[in-house]
Amino acid sequence: MPTFEIFNLPDAGEGLTEADIVTWRIAPGDVIEVNQPILEIETAKSLVELPSPFAGVVSRLLVPEGETAEVGQPILEVDVDPDGEPAPDAAPAADAAPVADAAPAAAPEAHAAPASAPAEEAPEPVLVGYGVKAGKAHLRPRRADALEPVGGEQDVSSYPVLAKPPVRRLARDLGIDLTTITPTGPGGLVTREDVESHAKATSAQTLATFPGDDQPWLATGTTTNDGRSTRVPVRSVRKRTAEAMVQSAFTAPHVTEFLTVDATETMNLVARLKQDKEFAEVRVTPLLIVAKALLLAVKRHPEVNAAWDDAAQEIVYKHYVNMGIAASTPRGLVVPNIKDAHRLPLKELAVELQNLTLEARNGTLPPKAMSDGTITITNVGALGIDTGTPILNPGEAAILAFGTMRQQPWVHNGEIVPRYVTQLALSFDHRLVDGELGARVLSDVGRVLTDPSQGFVWA
Repeated sequence: MPTFEIFNLPDAGEGLTEADIVTWRIAPGDVIEVNQPILEIETAKSLVELPSPFAGVVSRLLVPEGETAEVGQPILEVDVDPDGEPAPDAAPAADAAPVADAAPAAAPEAHAAPASAPAEEAPEPVLVGYGVKAGKAHLRPRRADALEPVGGEQDVSSYPVLAKPPVRRLARDLGIDLTTITPTGPGGLVTREDVESHAKATSAQTLATFPGDDQPWLATGTTTNDGRSTRVPVRSVRKRTAEAMVQSAFTAPHVTEFLTVDATETMNLVARLKQDKEFAEVRVTPLLIVAKALLLAVKRHPEVNAAWDDAAQEIVYKHYVNMGIAASTPRGLVVPNIKDAHRLPLKELAVELQNLTLEARNGTLPPKAMSDGTITITNVGALGIDTGTPILNPGEAAILAFGTMRQQPWVHNGEIVPRYVTQLALSFDHRLVDGELGARVLSDVGRVLTDPSQGFVWA
């Protein structure tokens, strides 16, 4: 007999409790192998591809795309012995009671299959919205009141579109012609999701407030009937970011100090490195020099590389630097970190920075890249912003905001000349870092940007 195994959502790493189902790469009826990629989930930290722990035939997808599942929740059923004998109860027992006695409310004879029709195989489980696999379409006989042809109580075979009464009612309320919708349900059934998606697309095209109001970030939301607003559930990265920032803002006493720096020599160094053959295959930007400057400052003032353990009432001083780089992505703000950044020479730091940025934008960061950060840089200058007052990442004592490089009038060697100027802002947890320590760290970063050769002295 068939043997079914249930695949429960695993912990993708770092003690996560839930994840969003993004993309199923399989459908009921598919034959799968062990370790075959079957699903893409979105956690609070990154997109993760899950392999199958079983080999067999997909029986059911238990959680549809777009839904949130708890860790340990069943998400997939697989028949691991599809060639097994049918279950003993598949055929009626010899001494079984007549059907009429067991089920007085039998289906009306009008809906029974014609005697001359060949016996149909048992219908394959199909998740609404996925359709069925080609060549394996099996439709369960429908009750007359369950599915009705669009337009009235007429012969189903003469109408290409099928929809349940609540779906037809929804389409009528929204003013949508069901014949204009491409059905995704089994057997060509128009589903509620089909109607809502069509309404959302139509609203975006005809009622958008601004050009571009049909952007992908609206796709997971629900558009109001008048098309004037869309409500998007708070999930994954956005949800975790909000929780972390609220926790940080209301538990750690933030202080921010600012410094305006003549970074002309930093810009000159960046230009020279871009011409250096050793750096030919990596992207060199001012952020690389800022990152190196912060690492040198942490080396000189290691007490800034710490965390406050409120539960144990202890200060945790860390003897390694996992440097976080705040990155804006289509999924929201993420802060992956470069592991043991303090050990990396300048070129290797550039490579890691480039790879980390690329993975963040592609949504391919592993969960471990988002954990155990010790200090962070947020490059608001990439957006043309001068500076800001960044909020600490939970578990870190400091975060440096790096503003845009602008040519401005500056007094240099007693003369007013155009120089590249930037503003730095260091936010820190005042329980761990007092004003003097914060000022020394910020001053050291500024000194390296003003004179990069200073870094060779401290290295």
